[in-house]
Amino acid sequence: MRTVIAASCRDHERLRFDYTAHSGAVSRRSVEPYRLVNDRRRWYLVAWDTDRDDWRTFRADRIRPRTPAGPRFTPRPLRPDQEIAAQVARGAAEATWRYRARVIVHAPAAHVRARLPVPVEVESLGADRCTFEPGSDHPELLALYLGMLGADFTIVDSPELVAALRTLTRRYQRAINASQAEPG
Repeated sequence: MRTVIAASCRDHERLRFDYTAHSGAVSRRSVEPYRLVNDRRRWYLVAWDTDRDDWRTFRADRIRPRTPAGPRFTPRPLRPDQEIAAQVARGAAEATWRYRARVIVHAPAAHVRARLPVPVEVESLGADRCTFEPGSDHPELLALYLGMLGADFTIVDSPELVAALRTLTRRYQRAINASQAEPG
């Protein structure tokens, strides 16, 4: 499948495909393919979406090419490779998660950026506070990641995350209590 996509990029042929979004919804797309980019062990297609009249990024493993291929196209001006790679990395990091939260972290923005595994937009709220919007498919996993920031934080809007933090707090407290009850 990546071979078909790469050949379409090389030959400047429109690519028609069915695309399965993160949510499971399937749509039919027609694009001018430009680049295949690898980010975190996944391949992404950067393409001009002719129906949406805009640049889009698609996960290659969610593409099901349709035949025949579309007509040839004249390539549009393309941004530098570094900008394309940064766009793909941002898109992969900000994928449509099932759960999102707005979080205020009581630490400098630089501290938070340094602790995150992927590049995420972190907005400074002063010398010792910042905010960002992390996401995850599981609120418990998001709660664990926030715990690893090494700073206090406040959940602005996410009842699922608050519930996950309560569940984890009770679980950890039981583990502490059980450890203290064990003879040393």
